[in-house]
Amino acid sequence: MTDNNRRRLLKGLLASGGLLTLTGCDKLSRSDWFVDTLRSSEKLSNFAQHAITPRKAMAKEFTRADISPIHRPNGSTNGSGQEYQRLAANNFADYALRVDGLVKNPARLSLNDLKALPSRTQITRHDCVEGWSVIGEWTGAKLSAVLEQVQPLPSARYLVFHCADSYGSTGSRYYESIDMEDAYHPQTLLAYGLNGETLPTANGAPLRLRVERQLGYKMAKFIMAIEVVENFEDIEGGNGGFWEDRGYAWYAGI
Repeated sequence: MTDNNRRRLLKGLLASGGLLTLTGCDKLSRSDWFVDTLRSSEKLSNFAQHAITPRKAMAKEFTRADISPIHRPNGSTNGSGQEYQRLAANNFADYALRVDGLVKNPARLSLNDLKALPSRTQITRHDCVEGWSVIGEWTGAKLSAVLEQVQPLPSARYLVFHCADSYGSTGSRYYESIDMEDAYHPQTLLAYGLNGETLPTANGAPLRLRVERQLGYKMAKFIMAIEVVENFEDIEGGNGGFWEDRGYAWYAGI
């Protein structure tokens, strides 16, 4: 089955499951019907995603000739809060990514520390749930290399990304999560570069997640900390992400 055929089949399954991935980067309807419909269809989505494409499969990569002239940012375009603004004013020279939770070796990693880890550059397509796509070249530390350094404990199942941007009318801080399978995927990066340049603020500086087999709302921007957990029931709304707390599917594979 070709990639296009897979996507057409998946769209049909998701449509029959209740409009699972509507307007994730824009204002979201908060009606009880809408939220209940999204949540009830998540099991169907997960089943469909796993049946169509194995989780360990690689996302398609492109050539430099395919790179979009402008890499449209998704979600918020700047971090917020005094700490982020202080770091940005000094070009993130004092930035340190905190990695803790269920790990043997908690760490604080500067951008130089991250750049010294095994890295990867990949040209991939970013698919927003709003329906637009853009192709860019991402460079970053392999998330698997970070995990090898901190050594998750046997009970660890998820990584929660805590971000500096506030989003929506509530002013809630953005957060996201992925499981260990996606965390160790070779294309999953903590990106600090876009199209051969330092990652722009609008695209998530100083660090953003690239988990290439999922939709754009999973790609946490302005990352300040990674928390390794057994579950995320007690974090924010308990559904594993900002949009998931508002009815979106936790697994947003494409």
